[in-house]
Amino acid sequence: MNLRRLWSIVVKELRQLRRDRLTFAMIVGIPTMQLLLFGYAINLDVRHLDAAVLDQARTAQSRELVVTVAQSGVLDFRHAPRTPQELAALLRAGAISAALVIPPDFERRLAEGDRPPLQLVVDGSDQVVQQAARQLAALPLAALRYPAQPAPAGNVEIVNFYNPERRAPVNTVPGLIGVILTMTMVLFTAMAIVRERERGNLEFLIATPVSPAELTLGKVLPFVGIGLIQVSVVLLLGVAIFRVPIRGSLLDVYLASLVFIVASLALGVFLSTLARTQFQAMQMAFFTFLPQILLSGFMFPYAGMPRPAQWLAEIFPMTHFVRLIRGILLRAATLAELWPELAALGAFGAVLLGVSILRTRKRLD
Repeated sequence: MNLRRLWSIVVKELRQLRRDRLTFAMIVGIPTMQLLLFGYAINLDVRHLDAAVLDQARTAQSRELVVTVAQSGVLDFRHAPRTPQELAALLRAGAISAALVIPPDFERRLAEGDRPPLQLVVDGSDQVVQQAARQLAALPLAALRYPAQPAPAGNVEIVNFYNPERRAPVNTVPGLIGVILTMTMVLFTAMAIVRERERGNLEFLIATPVSPAELTLGKVLPFVGIGLIQVSVVLLLGVAIFRVPIRGSLLDVYLASLVFIVASLALGVFLSTLARTQFQAMQMAFFTFLPQILLSGFMFPYAGMPRPAQWLAEIFPMTHFVRLIRGILLRAATLAELWPELAALGAFGAVLLGVSILRTRKRLD
């Protein structure tokens, strides 16, 4: 082995890395992003869950209890439904993740201590909310109990909607549809235009009357069918192997998936207009995977993230799709009830597709 020749190759690779700005940026960018996401945005403590309170007792002690629970910071009481039916509608639409129910005989239960004086209704389609329920299972009721009375058998009765058995696959399988579609759709299309340029096919396209819009949409449409096939495969395996329920309309599932697939494909085509090589397109695609998976609420509690991280999460399509697919599959919600998430996905796809069409040029330079 000749050390001089070896050193020459090392210097050549370092110079190549210096010229490749994208690779150099990712060398610094990926560890920086991971550090910021895991150290700042990812917080396993469940805080500030959107919640409702149904106070059927309407006494001084019940109001004092609501204030005590609110001060814990776990639940943010944003709704005050008047009936259990209104509360169930809020849960189904995803407007709240939990609800504190105070029964009419709240003070009698406190005095006798024979029954739990409170009921906590939680959205079992989100495993994170179940963690919050365990945090609230021992509420500080000692100050509210009458003196010299026996302690109740349990402070809180937890009612787990949509996943009473608390099985993890019920929560994870719907979210995995978003993860799989994100990884495949973005990666496939991120290399679409770049592949034409690298293989010399763009030279032939220049001589044809194909417009940039036709070229872009022609690259996207074949993958729409592939994405829907992937959705079907995950649903079949989820139902057959993990017994994941499908409580909502299958038509709504496929419509929501279709809009998400188009949004993911639009992101991939946009990345392909920025990259010069397929390797760069791959790098950019993987650069978008990490924040989408970590900030979408699929793995870590969205409510526990700081506000800037939540604003960033709202930009990504997977955040909205996770809410859509869990709402339809597990809570039997309709697209009419979840229309803000569907509109956000549609707007994301339309904007990026438009920008991609404007950036697509049938030129070799």
